Amino acid sequence: MADTKREIERKYEGPPAGGDAPLPDLTDVPGVSGVIDKGVAELDATYYDTADQRLATASLTLRRRTGGHDAGWHLKLPVSEGVRDEIHAPLSDTVPEDLTALVRSRIREAELVPVVRLLSARDIRHLVDASGTLLAEVSVDRVRAERLSGGAGSAEWTEIEVELADDGDPAFLDKVEKKLRKAGIKRSASASKLAKALDDTAPRRPEKAGKAGKAGKADKVADVSKATTAAKPEPPDSTPHTAGDHILTYVRDQRDAIVELDPAVRRDVPDSVHRMRVATRRLRSTFRSYGKILDRTVTDPIGVELKWLAAELGVDRDQEVLTEHLTAALDDLPSDLVTGPVQARLDTWSGARRSGSRQRLIAVLDGKRYLDLLTTLDTLVAGPPLQEAASKKPEKVIAKAVRKDFKKVADLVGEALELPPGSERDLAMHDARKKAKRTRYAAEAATPALGDPAADLVKSMKSLQTLLGDHQDSVMVREALRELATEAHEAGENAFTYGVLYGRAEQRAAAVEAALPGEWEAIEDEGAV
Repeated sequence: MADTKREIERKYEGPPAGGDAPLPDLTDVPGVSGVIDKGVAELDATYYDTADQRLATASLTLRRRTGGHDAGWHLKLPVSEGVRDEIHAPLSDTVPEDLTALVRSRIREAELVPVVRLLSARDIRHLVDASGTLLAEVSVDRVRAERLSGGAGSAEWTEIEVELADDGDPAFLDKVEKKLRKAGIKRSASASKLAKALDDTAPRRPEKAGKAGKAGKADKVADVSKATTAAKPEPPDSTPHTAGDHILTYVRDQRDAIVELDPAVRRDVPDSVHRMRVATRRLRSTFRSYGKILDRTVTDPIGVELKWLAAELGVDRDQEVLTEHLTAALDDLPSDLVTGPVQARLDTWSGARRSGSRQRLIAVLDGKRYLDLLTTLDTLVAGPPLQEAASKKPEKVIAKAVRKDFKKVADLVGEALELPPGSERDLAMHDARKKAKRTRYAAEAATPALGDPAADLVKSMKSLQTLLGDHQDSVMVREALRELATEAHEAGENAFTYGVLYGRAEQRAAAVEAALPGEWEAIEDEGAV
């Protein structure tokens, strides 16, 4: 995988191209002891995107740049305002496969083509402290943009860029900005050079022809002014009003989460697989809970694909979690209760059961089935299969759906409480846990429409889900311990420790079962929305 660097920077507007360098004396910035002139670097960058600019729309930039200290390919992924992860790959004639893969969820099967070329003269200064440690790099960039596709325009401008040094304190940028503001320098209106280049070089609508002569020119100006005014319609109202509006907003958020987390999963960013899996589950649960709003004859087949994706994302994760539980339980045992090579047996068992791999997961994300699912979700969001109830007020339709899910949880919890301890109760509690999770997601989707009652239900269902999850973990741990004990016995090893661990897991399950009636009584008292 290519190298990754966290980039924290701010951009400011400079004077028109050709103007004097606008920087004030930055030695007055608190903490700065010196400003070192690093000279001018000539940079030549070609930006790539799809013909319909899918990367730019998502605030992603992909470029091939020569000149400067970091020549090569750069992919920038947004993290938050002013913060991006820059992924670097060596120079090559074509887009590196590693970088193409990281934008696959955006571009799908579309081709990446050159869209803009930026030629920059970068005047660089380093801000350093008393020990000579770099605090930030400040550059004045004189830029010329040339459109390479979708037009043939060009533009020139000057901008100031302040980039925080690696591991620097982001608060230092506030100090620099205060100094720049005092000098009359303001933040750039564009998020990036590419965004400004695309805007400034975009093809313009042809002006209406006016009459000949001076009067004609005046008429032409008037006509263009009217046309320009008319060409700026009021932005559409994005505030959700109907039940369908609210549920589609939630659906869109989960679709976006899956797409946005794809690069993080490929880069093996901590917790990214789990978060992507949760988004798929939320989406599938929403389709099932709100069948009166979104036609289930359309969404059920999509739900099947989401279930498949969640399973693929969980191939290694479920086994990893189980191993963590077993290891923690073993670590908690006094040493005199550990007999035989228990940890070695656990490691061997866990390794043998891990049927997945990162290679398998990446193959899934590159596969046609997954990419088709993303396209299907796009199609659904663009043209949702709305039922008649979707146009009604959310207070009635959404609340009714949440109450229906809550009743199912109540039935399952009641059934579990009536059963004696054993495998049937274990299964009933597991079913209740799954339904509590679905009700939680339904309440999440309902919260913007229903407010505090739905938010309170989210908390209640999360608490119930955690309690029942602890019970299910105990069930899985006990099943694993039985298997481990059998393997140890067959290998001639002492199985005593597995029995001790089994007993402790059984006690934890009993504690959950004892706590469940009180937990559920409190939830029932609060009620649904």
